[in-house]
Amino acid sequence: MKRPRTTDAQPVFNIRPLYLARDHAAAYLALSVGTLDNLVARGDAPKPRKLSQGRVGWLVDDLDAWGRARPESDILPPVNSGLGRAGKPL
Repeated sequence: MKRPRTTDAQPVFNIRPLYLARDHAAAYLALSVGTLDNLVARGDAPKPRKLSQGRVGWLVDDLDAWGRARPESDILPPVNSGLGRAGKPL
């Protein structure tokens, strides 16, 4: 069996999605699905776009713009939210 040569490697492409499904949109924004649903229902987050009959998705550009427009927080994370012992960063 002939082994492929390393010089014949194919380029790697990272393709950014145009739309995200509900669970992926929530994860992209670091929100739970329920929180995303509540924000959309109140008009505080982007609404999904109709992709086909019975199928919707969130436009990634809309999610990016919404996320970047969020105000900075003056609330510090709790002590126990770190990854290390007693909440200290690793």
